[in-house]
Amino acid sequence: MIEYIISISEAPSKIAQLPEQFAEDSSAVIVTSEGEPVMAILPYSEYKFLEKIDSLLETMEIMQDEELMAAFRQGVQELAEGKTKPWEDVKKELGLP
Repeated sequence: MIEYIISISEAPSKIAQLPEQFAEDSSAVIVTSEGEPVMAILPYSEYKFLEKIDSLLETMEIMQDEELMAAFRQGVQELAEGKTKPWEDVKKELGLP
């Protein structure tokens, strides 16, 4: 993947061209300030892909939490055994409207 680099001063004049550029090449555009990268502009499809990766990483983090997963398994087992309470009863117990 080729990165395109533009300076922050170039960004306003180039921003309108990016959708066309992204249609041809989905590479990120790196914006620099004083020669240092300060942001990346990427196609929406790439952004959504990164969101999915982030969600997977969060799921993996949760799955590594032994205490949380034990509570989850217990909840699933209780659900399967019919050990549940109606939502209206739970709301009353918690003092919710």
